[in-house]
Amino acid sequence: MSDAEKKKRVEELYRGYKRDFSQVEDITPEEAIRLYREGKALFIDVREKREQAVSMLPGAISEEDFLKLYQLYNNKILIGYCTISYRSGKLAERLARKGIRLFNLQGGLLGWVHAGGPLVDREGPSRRIHVYGPKWNLAPDGYEAVW
Repeated sequence: MSDAEKKKRVEELYRGYKRDFSQVEDITPEEAIRLYREGKALFIDVREKREQAVSMLPGAISEEDFLKLYQLYNNKILIGYCTISYRSGKLAERLARKGIRLFNLQGGLLGWVHAGGPLVDREGPSRRIHVYGPKWNLAPDGYEAVW
């Protein structure tokens, strides 16, 4: 499958999942990258620790850490993500009921890397991405998919 076909598949999957949280506001990967570069975004990673250990978006914090101290981030645009942004969409839905605005990253980590966004691990820049399982093995060429 070509990178273009993989990207199209990520977009199709996300559109299908979006039906489960249709009221949640989402954000394109390109817009999220712009906000990241401007220092305006805070990314909330809703994946499990084992997934986060592979790689994360730069400056991201875990859902657990965010929920403990969410009041500290009033000055940031909050963007949630997971592999394809299903779990983060459900979190955004729950937070909206509490009056917290969390944008959902369209296509999650997969959408992000297809748009050219960087990943990091504990050592620095990374080309590894946890894709949860074979169905989501849709990272662009040059990335090592882990599940």
